Amino acid sequence: MIEDLLQPRHLLIILAIALLFFGPQKLPELGKGLAQGIRSFKDSLKSVNSDDSTPHDSAQPPKA
Repeated sequence: MIEDLLQPRHLLIILAIALLFFGPQKLPELGKGLAQGIRSFKDSLKSVNSDDSTPHDSAQPPKA
């Protein structure tokens, strides 16, 4: 059922509805905002993954 959810025809219908709802001038701004959000999410995941791969300093006793 999920495989049939996002066929190209469905995506075109969603795009047409978004175009009618938001208008042709607002749609590029929404796409740019969505792309920036996805990019920041990916950067956050990369930083979390890189933090997990390095050893934490909290395991060592504090220095006096």
